[in-house]
Amino acid sequence: MLESILYLPVRGPGVERCSLPLGTGFWHAKGYCTELNEREGYLRKRGSGREKNEEHVLERIRRAFAGKSLHSESDGLRSAAGPRFLTLGIGDDAALFSGGRGNEMVLTCDWFLEGTHFLRDKHTADSVGWKCLARAVSDIAAVGAVPRCFLLSLALPRELAGSWLDDFLAGLRRAAKRFGCSLAGGDTTERQEVLINVTVVGEVRRGREVRRSGARPGDSIYVSGRLGEAELGLQLLRERRSGLSMREARLRKHLYPEPRLELGRWLGEKRVASAMMDLSDGLSSDLRRLCEASRVGAVIRSDRLPTVGMIKVGSKGRVDPLKLALHGGDDYELLFTVPKDKARLLPPTLSGVTITPIGEVTRAREVTVIDGIDRSRVLKPRGWDPFRRSK
Repeated sequence: MLESILYLPVRGPGVERCSLPLGTGFWHAKGYCTELNEREGYLRKRGSGREKNEEHVLERIRRAFAGKSLHSESDGLRSAAGPRFLTLGIGDDAALFSGGRGNEMVLTCDWFLEGTHFLRDKHTADSVGWKCLARAVSDIAAVGAVPRCFLLSLALPRELAGSWLDDFLAGLRRAAKRFGCSLAGGDTTERQEVLINVTVVGEVRRGREVRRSGARPGDSIYVSGRLGEAELGLQLLRERRSGLSMREARLRKHLYPEPRLELGRWLGEKRVASAMMDLSDGLSSDLRRLCEASRVGAVIRSDRLPTVGMIKVGSKGRVDPLKLALHGGDDYELLFTVPKDKARLLPPTLSGVTITPIGEVTRAREVTVIDGIDRSRVLKPRGWDPFRRSK
């Protein structure tokens, strides 16, 4: 059998500005010191460390990730992400990825844009670094796969190419270590606002992937974790007062989401889930997408949803936990369906994450919600939509 190798482009045609290779080939021990010395010598000729040019930015990225193999801290995912999968990493025009035999390769990408997904005056650079990778890794978890490496495309203003960039890279590196996902390359350029695009490459054993399209009438519908916490965190952050610390537990899910990698992989390996996706835009929008992919409908019960407690948020007064659970985005929990004969295999918690049944898949291709006194209504998709005009 031929070994499966993917050539991952670091730069494509039509980019605004061409650059030298990103950092050095740090996955190759031989010649590393020579490459590093030549690189640093070149940078000294180009100018001082205070000069904000592209080489300055690339050098900071290289130093943040250079020479260290990353291992996942997550239970059950302790596979090394580095030399075992990256034949050629940072330091060339493209990266080389060597997949395992019998595995499917999984690809996903995600934008993270200033003004749309984060606010520079509200979100710390460290949290931006963590979250830009966590969002994309959540898509890997949603098909039951394991992340292996990622590409980073970064545009930022010159004035942020110092301490802000260092803090961003610190958060990104912690996330990469947590998820066992190595930086393979990317591209940089200058722009007035921060634009981030992350592409993640993962693997899943052939036949163990979980798609959106497998739900069947009669299957039970489940969600992981608690819904609405991230939206609550965003509202608290927008109304942030002097007494609210950035370490506040209620902000954590919004600032530092945890993709459900262990749960996603378990559901795929055990062939328990018939369909699955992550909750990034809100239950009301994402459940409809899963149903459309599977050509089915769904009925969920609002009194079964794992919601946050009632809380007052600044000038807005008390927020509605049900609205947060139905329409709030950024939770990055898993939404999945399970055939009735396999429901007994599902534990109430897995790796500390709660699993809650919330409804059932139906033949009628409509999504409805039933309240605590058995009143039924159509659940309209009111989650996050970047193209929806705000009223």
